[in-house]
Amino acid sequence: MTLTEKTAYLKGLMEGLNLKKDSDEGKLFNAIIDTLDDLAMTVSDMDEELDVINEELDAVGEELTDLEEDIYADEDEFEDEEEDDDIYSVICPTCNEEIYLDESLLDQGGIKCPACGEELEFDFGEDECDCGDCGCDCECEEEK
Repeated sequence: MTLTEKTAYLKGLMEGLNLKKDSDEGKLFNAIIDTLDDLAMTVSDMDEELDVINEELDAVGEELTDLEEDIYADEDEFEDEEEDDDIYSVICPTCNEEIYLDESLLDQGGIKCPACGEELEFDFGEDECDCGDCGCDCECEEEK
C-alpha cells in the first residue's frame, strides 16, 4: 500500500469507530488523519518529481559518456602526435637553467630564459662554411 492508501484506510477506520466529530477524541483523530493525508500527498508529489529528475539525470549521464568518449578519443590522437615531436634541452649561459624546447620554439630563432630573462638566440646555420667572405675564421678562404 502507498502512503495515500494507508491514510485513506486510517480515515475509514476512524469513521468505522463512530467517533463524534465534535468530541475531543474525534477532533484529535481528525487532525491527525488530515496531517497524515497532507504528508502522504507531499511525499507522493516528491516521488513524482524525483522520477522526472532521475530520467533527466540518466539522459545527461548518457550525453556525458558520449562526450567523454569523443574527448578521450581525440586525446589519444594528440598523444600519438606529441610522441613524434622532438624535445631539445638548452642550458642558459647566464643562470645555468635547463630549458626544454620543441621545434616551434627553435624555429622562432630565440627566446627569453624563463629563469633570468636573458635573451637566448638559436642559429641553425650550416656546420660547414662555404662562403669565403663572411668574415669568419674558417678555413674556406685558405682552401681557395
